[in-house]
Amino acid sequence: MFLWRAEVKPGVSVAFTDTDAGNLALHVGDDAGAVLRRRARLEETTGVAPRRFQYMNQVHGNEVSLVVEPEVIDSGAVGDTPTADALVSLGGPLAVMVADCIPLVLVGSAASGPVLAAVHAGRPGLFSGVIPAAVEQMRSAGATDIRAWLGPSVCGNCYEVPAELRDEVSAVLPSARSTTSWGTPALDLPGGAASQLEALGVPIEYRGPCTLESDSLFSYRRDSRSGRFAGLVWTHD
Repeated sequence: MFLWRAEVKPGVSVAFTDTDAGNLALHVGDDAGAVLRRRARLEETTGVAPRRFQYMNQVHGNEVSLVVEPEVIDSGAVGDTPTADALVSLGGPLAVMVADCIPLVLVGSAASGPVLAAVHAGRPGLFSGVIPAAVEQMRSAGATDIRAWLGPSVCGNCYEVPAELRDEVSAVLPSARSTTSWGTPALDLPGGAASQLEALGVPIEYRGPCTLESDSLFSYRRDSRSGRFAGLVWTHD
């Protein structure tokens, strides 16, 4: 069920699911009831229940939503799901879904307790600054000592793109410029994210493997009908 899971600081855990947890997305043509049962199983397994992980309607932008009371929101009700590409909470459980983009989890500390974030960082989000926007929101909420966990995503050796697109992105984010293992233009999303985090003074505690190279992870590039796995962060109440 979990590719990686750890208590990253007292009372706070981070995890990244694998294909054994099943598809967790409601927007890829899967049976909605089955998806909600998988989400509920995650909440039981992690000890989050009766709280719920807060999901988001991800649109490849840089909008950050501050989740004030995630425990009263039904994560299965699409109408209650914020449209954003980053969520920040004051300890409430958060989730981000991906199948090649980066599931970035951030944890910081404030006087009131942990400040958490879950970020969907694909190419458009990196380009438009979703990571700096999420860190700024966390710091506005009082967070210090913010640390990052970069979940599995397509790597710079595999993410082939047209040369014009590589040039456009690398003009803004030089660290994302790459070449595939077979010699064609590529983008290195984890490298781009890492450079943004470094500039923000946020250390990286974990980096996941390449989704395209791992059969235990969903990959849209491998299969356009792919499901979605999740990056999760929660407090132990």
